[in-house]
Amino acid sequence: MTGKSSGYDKRLWGGRFESGPTADVIAFSTSIGIDWRLWLADIDGSIAHAKMLGKQSIIAPDEATAIVNGLSDIRAEIQAELEAGQNPFPADAEDIHSALELRLKAKIGTVAGKLHTARSRNDQVATAFRLTLMREGKALIDEVTALLRGLVAKAEPETETILPGLTHFQHAQPVSLAHHLLAYFWMFERDRERLQQWLIRTSVLPLGSAALAGTSFPLDREFVAKELGFTRPSENSLDAVSDRDFALEFVSDLSLIALHLSRISEELVIWSAPEHGFVELADQVTTGSSIMPQKKNPDVAELIRGRTGRAIGALMQLATMMKGLPLAYNRDLQEDKEPVFYALDSVRGSVRLMGFMLEGAKFNRARMAETIAGDFSNATDLADDLAAKGVPFREAHEISGEVVKHCLKHGRQLESLTANELQALHPLLDSETVAKLKPLAVLNARNTQGGTSPAAVKKQLALAHQRIL
Repeated sequence: MTGKSSGYDKRLWGGRFESGPTADVIAFSTSIGIDWRLWLADIDGSIAHAKMLGKQSIIAPDEATAIVNGLSDIRAEIQAELEAGQNPFPADAEDIHSALELRLKAKIGTVAGKLHTARSRNDQVATAFRLTLMREGKALIDEVTALLRGLVAKAEPETETILPGLTHFQHAQPVSLAHHLLAYFWMFERDRERLQQWLIRTSVLPLGSAALAGTSFPLDREFVAKELGFTRPSENSLDAVSDRDFALEFVSDLSLIALHLSRISEELVIWSAPEHGFVELADQVTTGSSIMPQKKNPDVAELIRGRTGRAIGALMQLATMMKGLPLAYNRDLQEDKEPVFYALDSVRGSVRLMGFMLEGAKFNRARMAETIAGDFSNATDLADDLAAKGVPFREAHEISGEVVKHCLKHGRQLESLTANELQALHPLLDSETVAKLKPLAVLNARNTQGGTSPAAVKKQLALAHQRIL
């Protein structure tokens, strides 16, 4: 996002040079096209820095006031321009930081140059990037929380809805739909916890580290940290200006969110196919075919699944960029923002649309129950019944397998066998066994903490509610 040319042809660092960079070099090295997204954090950081400079008598109080007022006006002007659909960022500015400083100079005159006292673009950029991501991260946490609430709301009425639980993509044991949905709740809850922990580690102020070695001016870094909402100033100036762990960790967290979104998307794609028919997705998140009029394609789920690569690719790009950088700042670090924002935009959009897609999803309880009938996913309960009666489990497993083989040979469902038929296969199998093989009984039997029984799932739901209060 860049606006019209500003006419600026003077760089903030040009005093030592006899000639400037060529047009190709300028085009290659300019970052305004992506780092304009730091504009608000950069202004806020500059206001806090100017206040501190005045408080510490590093610059005159009236000069600090002029800078603060000028920056406040620019902040309001840019916000108004953006809301009006205008582009306030000059295309030929070197980066957002120089663009804002030059705009401030045009507004208040040469006193604007005092803003950069005791500050380098290195610690300025690191601060604006951290602050921007902290704000974006908090917004993402809110959006993940909304998704968590949606999953709980969707799960609550489904504690007795029986769904085939799979291993190796084969029917394994019945689970409730609520239990299945809550598995994703806990995945996304871990994602939210990771983001919250990331915020704590990221809330460290680089400003005051200057270029790499600190500064000779008597700064009050604690004041600036408090003004900007950071927990504390950084401990080491070399580390502060060159650290991008916060960006790597953030994109790693985004990658895990994307992976979890991809997994549930995959299931929604499979479940919506006629062969399964477990769910119908709303018209608003599906499309048709240009040639086949009967089609209802799960496009949003497929796109969410497909965009997982954006976050994972961004993580690889950042890690590759960082792996060989010596201390302290290197221009390579200019390449840190594009992959982060690329991943962030993709994941935030995916989180929001997943919530919307789940909200409109209609589950077919009858169809789920149909697929359980005769699938032998109750065979483990037959073995468990024998084990409870004193038969060693390995032997019970073998007997249960023989019963399943008998059913397959005679075209019978395991749960359709009578007590007499079961006893003919093994003397310890009886009417209690028959009752235990019913699908709802199989579900109710899994009553351990974290299990799929309706009673256990209701406890799980209560805990989930506590997490999202």
